[in-house]
Amino acid sequence: MIVVHHLNNSRSQRVLWLLEELGLPYEIKHYQRNATSMLAPPELLAVHPLGKSPVITDAGVTLAETGAIVEYLLDHHGGGRLLPGPNSPEALRYRYWLHFSEGSMMPPLLISLIFDRISNGPMPFLIRPVARGISKTVMDLMVRPNLTRQLDFLEAELGRSTWFAGDALTGADIMMSFPLEAAAQRAGLDASRPRLMAFLQRIHARPAYLQALARGGPYAFA
Repeated sequence: MIVVHHLNNSRSQRVLWLLEELGLPYEIKHYQRNATSMLAPPELLAVHPLGKSPVITDAGVTLAETGAIVEYLLDHHGGGRLLPGPNSPEALRYRYWLHFSEGSMMPPLLISLIFDRISNGPMPFLIRPVARGISKTVMDLMVRPNLTRQLDFLEAELGRSTWFAGDALTGADIMMSFPLEAAAQRAGLDASRPRLMAFLQRIHARPAYLQALARGGPYAFA
């Protein structure tokens, strides 16, 4: 039995969605973030040395990293589903977007979250103007331009096909869901990019996505 060590409001929601799309039986072990730090609880250290989620266990295998988990599940349990044909043009796009989600898109989103907390979090009065000034400079010069360029690129790419790797849903779309949901929440993704918003609407309407939400519990990005 596949076991998903699932943290609320985290990347592990994608793993639940993938398992529902594949119709695979699985068990969930739930973990809650610390309400103040938003970090994963120490109980996850007993599962994996980094103490983060997602982590799955399957037939003696313990595996972390969402992209690696997606590839493992599709390779070992997918039966060819949610994958483009081998050696097809779509296969190269699939591999690109599978890695783009975490390698290119998540870092500026994470930096944006960190500097937002610096700007709005509690701190001594005399330090506040300096901290907010540094945060604004980094966001204005580096983070927001990068995110804008990425969102424009993604909007254009979805003009080529319905999904990121072609006209059928693949694991790459599942990987891209989390950063786009995060961008819609805190990085300016809105109706000005209609293809990306339509992508989110399509995935949020899928029965497997809805079933994953029902099993995984509250998820603020949906």
